[in-house]
Amino acid sequence: MIRYRNSTKSFGAFLAMLFLSSSSLWAQGEGAIDAGNTAWMITATVLVLLMTLPGLALFYGGLVRAKNVLSVLMHCYAIAALASVMWVAVLYTMSFDDQGGNWLGGFSNTFLNKVGLDSVTSGIPESVFVMFQMTFAIITPGLIVGAFVERMKFVAVMVFTALWLILVYAPAVFWVWGGGIMADWGVIDLAGGIVVHATAGVSALVLAKMIGPRNGFPKHLHPPHNPGLVMIGASLLWVGWFGFNAGSQGGASGAAGMTMLVTHISAATAALVWCLVERLQTGKTGVVGIATGMVAGLATITPASGNVGPMGALVIGATAGVVCYFMCGIVRHKLKIDDSLDVFAVHGVGGILGTIMVAFLGVEGVLGGLGLNENPETGETFSSMEQLLVQLKSLGITIVWSAVATAIIVVIIKKTVGLRVSEDAEAEGLDSEEHGETAYNFDS
Repeated sequence: MIRYRNSTKSFGAFLAMLFLSSSSLWAQGEGAIDAGNTAWMITATVLVLLMTLPGLALFYGGLVRAKNVLSVLMHCYAIAALASVMWVAVLYTMSFDDQGGNWLGGFSNTFLNKVGLDSVTSGIPESVFVMFQMTFAIITPGLIVGAFVERMKFVAVMVFTALWLILVYAPAVFWVWGGGIMADWGVIDLAGGIVVHATAGVSALVLAKMIGPRNGFPKHLHPPHNPGLVMIGASLLWVGWFGFNAGSQGGASGAAGMTMLVTHISAATAALVWCLVERLQTGKTGVVGIATGMVAGLATITPASGNVGPMGALVIGATAGVVCYFMCGIVRHKLKIDDSLDVFAVHGVGGILGTIMVAFLGVEGVLGGLGLNENPETGETFSSMEQLLVQLKSLGITIVWSAVATAIIVVIIKKTVGLRVSEDAEAEGLDSEEHGETAYNFDS
């Protein structure tokens, strides 16, 4: 009986090996689909969408006053729907059609006219790639919501999002990931230090400045109405970020595993360091603080997560916890800009910081660094300073364009639908004034 069982297992193992071998050979064919990579990318796509709905919505919703929480949830939800439709219509082709040149994507894939059951990209169905990248287009303008909460018209939010996705986000994706000019230079940005965090952070700062501060800023700031929601939202962001970063490796691989590891290490380190700095500065250690520090660690590791090792992630996380903490105060008290939920200080500064630090911590052998990119002209690996020059050049162009385009969009909105709600509406709260609902009805 024992022998029979063993022989059955051996025969089963033989069949499994035969199947896997044939599957592997099939997967190596032209236009073939790798089932394992596809399964991971579908999972990663779900995780990234989880970051916005409900992660970011709850994180931001808990940080505002109770009379504005529904407006924040509505902004995140509506932006997700708008970005999805626009991605199918025109943003995908603008971002990944390399027939248009080095600076602008083409329009040959408008309304996904070439995407079908048989279209494959890098071993996964193109439909999965489209959906994965769509979730990035959803969360990036969603990040900007934190800059204008409690005072921007809903219609203005929608118009701003639509124009910003076309003028800022799609070009940045093409430059870095779609085969554009920065890709040709050899820039490192695995999951969006430039494409997501620098664009959103800089645009948030410009928009916050142009829309003006909330009433009572900065002397009479209201505390978050529900730190518990903030923690829940931040926890969903932490989990979803594994899809964000590790999914950007394009498949289930050792690289994806390392990316996941360093992402987690950076987040945990930044959370602890933020707590320490907050304790030293204020004598308290808050739930909102540890959650914000964690997000800073995630944003900062994002561009570097494919090139640094665990020790490098510790350095990046610790740096993020200190720098982003103090940048919140600089923006609020020195620059006197009401970037309400610290989008620039956490996401913008974090993304920029990680994009720069990878040039040093990504060097092979330095604190476990996995290596920098190759020089497209010589085929040799960049030196640290050569990579830094590419990183700074790419950042500079993206930052300037994001700021200029955002300013133009805001001017257009001011002259058309109007940007800001009335003082009475702001005092009453956007939940009832803009949406006719309240988050907490204690009379029923």
